[in-house]
Amino acid sequence: MLQHPPPPQLQQQEQQQVSRRLHRLSHHLLLVSGSSDHFRFASQTNHPLECYTAPMAHLDAVPTSATVLSAFEPIEQAPEDSILGVTVAYNKDPSPVKVNLGVGAYRTEEGRPLVLNVVRRAEEILLKDTSRIKEYLPITGNAEFNKLSAKLILGSDSPAIRERRVTTAQCLSGTGSLRVGAEFLSKHYKGQHTIFIPVPTWGNHPKVFTLGGLNVKTYRYYDPRTRGLDYEGMLDDLKAAPTSSVVLLHACAHNPTGVDPTPEQWEGIRHAVRSKNLLPFFDSAYQGFASGSLDADAYSVRLFVADGGECLVAQSYAKNMGLYGERVGALSIICRSEDVATRVESQLKLVIRPMYSNPPRHGASIVATILGSGELYSDWTVELKNMADRIISMRHQLFDALKARGTPGDWTHIIKQIGMFTFTGLNTEQVRFMTKEYHIYMTLDGRISMAGLSSKTVPHLADAIHAAVLLQARQ
Repeated sequence: MLQHPPPPQLQQQEQQQVSRRLHRLSHHLLLVSGSSDHFRFASQTNHPLECYTAPMAHLDAVPTSATVLSAFEPIEQAPEDSILGVTVAYNKDPSPVKVNLGVGAYRTEEGRPLVLNVVRRAEEILLKDTSRIKEYLPITGNAEFNKLSAKLILGSDSPAIRERRVTTAQCLSGTGSLRVGAEFLSKHYKGQHTIFIPVPTWGNHPKVFTLGGLNVKTYRYYDPRTRGLDYEGMLDDLKAAPTSSVVLLHACAHNPTGVDPTPEQWEGIRHAVRSKNLLPFFDSAYQGFASGSLDADAYSVRLFVADGGECLVAQSYAKNMGLYGERVGALSIICRSEDVATRVESQLKLVIRPMYSNPPRHGASIVATILGSGELYSDWTVELKNMADRIISMRHQLFDALKARGTPGDWTHIIKQIGMFTFTGLNTEQVRFMTKEYHIYMTLDGRISMAGLSSKTVPHLADAIHAAVLLQARQ
């Protein structure tokens, strides 16, 4: 039986349909061609390319990047960072009375970010220096910055510096310094690869040390009953820690509690640490920013270095110079001898090189310019004390406001604690209430940034705390 070809009009329609389908496929396959009954294609994933021929009826079954699920399809939506997420929520709130007390960044009395005058002046000096270049820094960063950073935290008369027992590397602020130190310890420390961190501590500490290759355990630090230091519990836990473990210590202005040991308690802590041959790893994020004195805030570090033992110190210039976004910090490792320090530095370079190769120039140049100039350094200490004093003033204003309202409870911890943060003692339910009803944004553990307060917002915060406490009492 004779088969007649389809009418020319129908044949043309079929060919157009084929062309359209092939055009769609051509975005995802190579060497696509076809006729009314067959098509040829080559997959982009085959090396060398192999061509295939298939009936046109199977065209829709050919997998393309348009029909295959994403390689990242199983990835779940991650939660917001517990601290940075506070700012995300704050930014979405249209309320004119909202207050952000979550993130640790200094604000002026007018509620604006502050760039220090000495930082502006240092940048002007750098801008006028036409000899400056943009070449890569060495792996360990700006040598002058490193020298001055070690001197700042250890003291200009430090025996460790004089004996060349210190190696310092410029890192990416405090977080980067901690991360480099953690990985260095996981690769080269002959002792226990376990670090004991206080409860509570900065939320990023466990993640940084875990990803750096250390096992994380905890020791007691904060006593919620007294809203102060659990000194005896801390000593008991340190004495029970396995010999040669690593212990994280906040140099000053403990985050999030604002509770610091006294000088006498620091001596007891030092004795417990050295008696168990624990390796201290100091996180110094607030030198000068806590008390207003650079030397006073370095007391704990210098106490440990003075006994001739080894330790690590992570420094940040985010708070005390307001260089948050410049990511400027340093890791110093104090060793037993110059020979050991030299070998430690050689291995530090091998940790840093595959991580970020070398640090950026600009922020470290600002710090080195300020620390290296007698005039700028002196002016910096004045600005630094002004910031610290304003925070201390906010503490007293908040305490006085709660006292004036007759808010139930003992609020003296607000003026006893030190540094950027206050651990209010408010619980999660009270925090949520304050956010919903008063548009006060803070972390769920009750931590507030005193640097985010002003004389205008203290009354609003005091009203919110007062209402939250009374609500809890009625329930």
